Amino acid sequence: MNEHEHFSTEAEARRERPSQPLGPGEATRQDMLLRYLGAVATAAAKHAGSEQQARAAQPGGTARTASPSSRPEPPATPETPLVRDVMDVPAASLREDMPYRDIARLLAREAVGAVPVVDDEDKVVGVVSESDLLAKVAFEVGGHRPGRIGWLRERRLHGKARGETAADLMTSPAVTVMAGATVAEAAWLAALARLKRLPVTDHEGRLVGVVPRNALLQSLIREDTGIRAEVEARIDACCPPGDRKRVEVSVHDGIVELTGRVSSATMARLVSEVEDIADVVEVKNLLIAA
Repeated sequence: MNEHEHFSTEAEARRERPSQPLGPGEATRQDMLLRYLGAVATAAAKHAGSEQQARAAQPGGTARTASPSSRPEPPATPETPLVRDVMDVPAASLREDMPYRDIARLLAREAVGAVPVVDDEDKVVGVVSESDLLAKVAFEVGGHRPGRIGWLRERRLHGKARGETAADLMTSPAVTVMAGATVAEAAWLAALARLKRLPVTDHEGRLVGVVPRNALLQSLIREDTGIRAEVEARIDACCPPGDRKRVEVSVHDGIVELTGRVSSATMARLVSEVEDIADVVEVKNLLIAA
């Protein structure tokens, strides 16, 4: 599935949303979520394409698979937002020997749902979340014996709940992203791992910040004015001088509408150029062939 098909799928989902009245802010939230999914889909498509190119470049058409934290950082253009540009610094962290009650206080004080665990060299070794603490507290209050449904998972959780420190309770290894990675790759990683916050590390694995999912979202989704400016630049680049003044552009929630009268050849090229713009959800071609 190419990028255009990803965005077309997203636009179809937008049209098929229930028509009942939405609560305050719900419409905006759903629009943001749909555009976020489109941006993540684009990152996934680009990532898949880069992996295919890497396999083709390897002898025998195979490539060695790297973990997200060890994968070489992709080249970035000046316009490409990077994780270091949107991450929170400094980042709250805790040591492996911190007691669970102190961890609970730290989570409450920082108003976060998870905190990275670091060793003596500040290297990320795991993450402790509210879910880990809930299992611990539930075990202390009433105890719990694993049932037959999901027995293996419950047994692992039951064993973790007996722990007293971060080292016992944490999820390890942690899913991390490097500061020089692109925001699009970090968003794809956060979506894949279903994480609200990603620890950010340097090349040695040391904690340098934390990037929240909402920061990735805001960075990926450009305002309509920014999209319009790029569309107008594409018009100037691919339309003859006589056609430029006859094309009108409007952008709403990432949907671009083109109206006016141009030659057939110019129309096809212009629509293709606009469809390739990042964060364009859909192109409504209302142009008339001259």
